[in-house]
Amino acid sequence: MSDLTRVDVIKLIAVANKPLNLSGINLEGLDLSGVNLKGANLSRANLEKANLTGAVLEEANLTGANLSGANLTGANLFRAALWDANLSGADLTGAKLAYANLGRANLSGINFEAVNLWCVGFETVNLSGANFETVNLSGMNFWNANLSGANLRNANLSDADLTGADLSGANFTGANLTGVKGYKK
Repeated sequence: MSDLTRVDVIKLIAVANKPLNLSGINLEGLDLSGVNLKGANLSRANLEKANLTGAVLEEANLTGANLSGANLTGANLFRAALWDANLSGADLTGAKLAYANLGRANLSGINFEAVNLWCVGFETVNLSGANFETVNLSGMNFWNANLSGANLRNANLSDADLTGADLSGANFTGANLTGVKGYKK
C-alpha cells in the first residue's frame, strides 16, 4: 500500500517550483506512468512493482531505492543516481540509462536488449543472470561486477574491462572480445 496516490504525486508536481523530495516514501505498486519526476529525490523510496512506463526520472536521486519488479519501459533515467538501488526483476525495455550512476546496484536478471547504456559504468554491480544478448558494451567497465550466469551471447565487448568480475557460468558465445581486459578463457 503506497503512502501517496498518483493524483497526490501529480498535484505535488503541479505546485512545486523545484524537484520533489519523496525520499523514503512508499510508492509501492503506484501507477506513475508518464509522470515527470526530473531531478526528484527518491532516495530510499519504495517503488517496488510501480508502473513507471515512460516516466521522466532524468537526474533523479534513486540512491538506495527499491525498484524491484518495477515497470520502467521507455523510462528516461538519464544521469539518474541509482547507487545501491535494487532493480532486480525490473523491466527496462527501451529505457534510457545514459550516464546513470549504477554503483553497487542490484540489476540481477535484467534484460538489457534495447536499453540505452551510453557511458554507463557497471563497477561493483550485481548483473547475475542479466541478458546482454547482441548489446553493444564496447569500452564499458565491469570492474568487480557480478556477471555470473549472464547472457553475453553475440554482445560487443570490444575494449571492455572485466577486471575482477565474476564471470562464472556467463555465456560469451559469439561475443566480440577484441581488446577485452580481465577476461581469461
